[in-house]
Amino acid sequence: MSETSVLVVDDIANTREDIKRLLYFEEDISVVGEAGSGEEALRLAENLHPDVVLMDINMPGMDGITASEAISTKMPDTAIVIVSIQGEPEYLKKAMAAGARDYLVKPFSSSDLAETIRRVSNSYRIRAASATKPPVTEISQEPDRPANRIIMVFSSKGGVGRTTLSCNLAVCLAQETRKKVALVDLNLQGGDVAVMLNLSPRGTIAEMVQEEDRLEYSLVNTYLVPHMSGLKILPAPLRPEHAETVTASHVEEILTLLKNNFDIVIVDTSPLFNDLNLCVLEMADDILLTFTRDLPAIKHVKTDLEVFDTLRLSKKVKLVLNQSTQDYGVKISDLEKSLNTTPAAIIPYDEKTVLSSINKGHPLVLTHANSRIAQIIKTFAKGFEPPVTGDTAEITHKKSFINKLFS
Repeated sequence: MSETSVLVVDDIANTREDIKRLLYFEEDISVVGEAGSGEEALRLAENLHPDVVLMDINMPGMDGITASEAISTKMPDTAIVIVSIQGEPEYLKKAMAAGARDYLVKPFSSSDLAETIRRVSNSYRIRAASATKPPVTEISQEPDRPANRIIMVFSSKGGVGRTTLSCNLAVCLAQETRKKVALVDLNLQGGDVAVMLNLSPRGTIAEMVQEEDRLEYSLVNTYLVPHMSGLKILPAPLRPEHAETVTASHVEEILTLLKNNFDIVIVDTSPLFNDLNLCVLEMADDILLTFTRDLPAIKHVKTDLEVFDTLRLSKKVKLVLNQSTQDYGVKISDLEKSLNTTPAAIIPYDEKTVLSSINKGHPLVLTHANSRIAQIIKTFAKGFEPPVTGDTAEITHKKSFINKLFS
């Protein structure tokens, strides 16, 4: 078992001792140093090259956010976990923008701490191993099965149509491709996927994770709710307080199992930068960053893009401009100039069709298949269709896999 080296940073000596005590019995984790300030943390990180830095936010002089940014810039192979008593989303967003990979709110247990350290360390090791592999000169033999993918629908702002897009895109892919498609409602405190698809689930993701310590696909499959389109749905908890039962490690296990058994997995998320969404961001093959043409939404999408750039996730991102109309909002040409990119899809504003679809619980790509909004979603969905079988398709898949691996 490879050992993970850890640098503990906190201006309070007792807190550093508490953290070391929590990690004392973890055989695969070793505390190699401790620092009482941001400046000292930077010096020690340069000398020790730890795998993980546990960083406090509030420190005199150089604070944890500034120190994290400096360490992640100088030592990109070192993972940073913010440790703080402040759990507000704004602090989490700043930490992630500074290069932090995870966030722990005090107090926490030894298992929470050790699990977080292992997760971020493993993530960095996998990425480093991929980056050091030599270029492939010829295409090796691959299985005929198309590459399965995870599509995450995200925005840090609410009310931009994430769930509407998730449901209609998932239904469209399930019906048009006849492939195996799953939709996960990861908006754990307020998910509406089941309502929008007119489903009455008997169990949700919250009950599922409490059944067994280690999840198996046979268990996950019993909680998947079928839709008439062929889509399978994993519903969000029915009550917001049940959201706390689902952890980032649960999400990682669930998505791994679903990706191994479905051609496409779509994940509808909450409008937060939290540890669950960070896990999905890391695992996703595509991130659909959804926004509208009003100034608050544009402000959020610019911040989101900055965070993704810091996390080196920009290549996964596709912008989706939703509820677009010529009657109001920032001009699309000005939008493209401000964001320095062009939306992958521009979905028109069609309040009557969308509201009718939502209130009846029937996706508009089924009930209003000939409408302009449905046609645009269908066209957008074609970009995510798994390749057809055959020699030509197989070669295309192999190239895309290699390009993805060595990008």
